[in-house]
Amino acid sequence: MSMNAAPPTDTLFYPFHLCHAETLQRLLTRFHRIHFRDYMALQLSPFSGTTAYADRMGETFPELVTAGRLVQGHNVSGPLSDTSRRAIDRDLADAQWRRLFHEAIREDRRFQRGLFDPTHAMTIGRDTLPGPAALLRLMDEKLLHQPFTVKTVQQLSGERLSGDDAFRFEYGLALVKTAAAQCYTIQLAHNLQVTTATDSPAHFQLFSRALDRENERLPNHLIIRTGY
Repeated sequence: MSMNAAPPTDTLFYPFHLCHAETLQRLLTRFHRIHFRDYMALQLSPFSGTTAYADRMGETFPELVTAGRLVQGHNVSGPLSDTSRRAIDRDLADAQWRRLFHEAIREDRRFQRGLFDPTHAMTIGRDTLPGPAALLRLMDEKLLHQPFTVKTVQQLSGERLSGDDAFRFEYGLALVKTAAAQCYTIQLAHNLQVTTATDSPAHFQLFSRALDRENERLPNHLIIRTGY
């Protein structure tokens, strides 16, 4: 470890750029400093991408930033590198990882909300549908067995889609965003020389699977949410 490396009591929260205040307090009892990424905005092509939001944990807890207990601003936006593309494609080709993802889409409301918002009407391609109806179609078992790569999703992002093709794109984009967040978590954790932590059981399972498959020995912690 270099002289400038973060101490081993630091952790990186994943996969989101914000966390619940109770989770933060519990993290602070276990770790000296908590690192947060900025909102992830992927650029799939020069003309297509996802929107970034500027909110940060430090806006709510400026005293923790001042005290050095909360570190924010780690950038995870922009076009994907070739290394990231290959890592994401390995997740998307992993049947076990895909099964965990699909089960989370079907059963974990918090996981669903991180990717879609079924409480409002959803625009899928050229169509607007009630949120629950759109989510139900995204739970279709056929999508679990559809092959996806980063290139596939990039190609779909440049087309005017409707019907099944539009749902295939939305599902594929959700896969890529989830895998990309994992990829950035690994990269940041190695660069910062920190452990990782989440309060999302579904993301913990997905990340643990990716770590096992890649033979990564990265300490990975799950905060169990109780009562909030």
